[in-house]
Amino acid sequence: MKEEYFKLWSDRLSRDMEMKVYGHAGKPVLVFPSACGRFYEFEDFGMVAAAASFIESGKIQLYTVDSVDCEAWLAHWMYPGDRGRQHERYERYVIEEVLPFIREHSGASGKAMTTGCSMGAYHAANFFFKHPEHFDTVIALSGLYGPEYFVGSYMDDTVYYNFPLCYLPNLTDPVYLEQFRQSRIIVCVGQGAWEDDSLRETRALEADLRALDVPAWFDYWGPDVSHDWPWWRKQLPYFLEKCV
Repeated sequence: MKEEYFKLWSDRLSRDMEMKVYGHAGKPVLVFPSACGRFYEFEDFGMVAAAASFIESGKIQLYTVDSVDCEAWLAHWMYPGDRGRQHERYERYVIEEVLPFIREHSGASGKAMTTGCSMGAYHAANFFFKHPEHFDTVIALSGLYGPEYFVGSYMDDTVYYNFPLCYLPNLTDPVYLEQFRQSRIIVCVGQGAWEDDSLRETRALEADLRALDVPAWFDYWGPDVSHDWPWWRKQLPYFLEKCV
């Protein structure tokens, strides 16, 4: 398997940001790490190996990026609005710097896929729903999609416009809705240990998309399926098989 490492300066974040690329061809897949995770997490926890057959056959290329979660939504010592503004700087980094790099590096002219586990699933879903002009597929595994866990009852624009359970119920723009309807939306959660919050918010997300008449695949795995890497290693290739 071809692997490449990149360390590139980000004007949006005013620092070097690192990423790895796995594969030589295929649909670009932007991978977000779990809470406060690093770009090498997907490899360290066996997710790259779990997707190896899709990578080696040239069906996909994985682009695994760093997060700034511990300076944004998970920086509980910071004022919530400041956390939201840091998240929005990260959003600009992804949209204005990472995606142009992916297009140039991969040579792909179409839209990308995005995926992640836990906090990475939040990012994958949020970037997909906010930027359907860039993404046509999302695989979100065991995510949280509302702000309660992160900022409690606090609300401002940086919160409202960055959590799907806030902005989707009021979305009426036909341009967004039509792009959603032409995309592949896959959201999975277990019903075992440490999945209670993700299970509740996954059901809420399903209800919101149903109300918008947006088709999506919500897959609820059994009571033995916990919020942990061994299950995500099973889920990712299972869903990739349906997408690529």
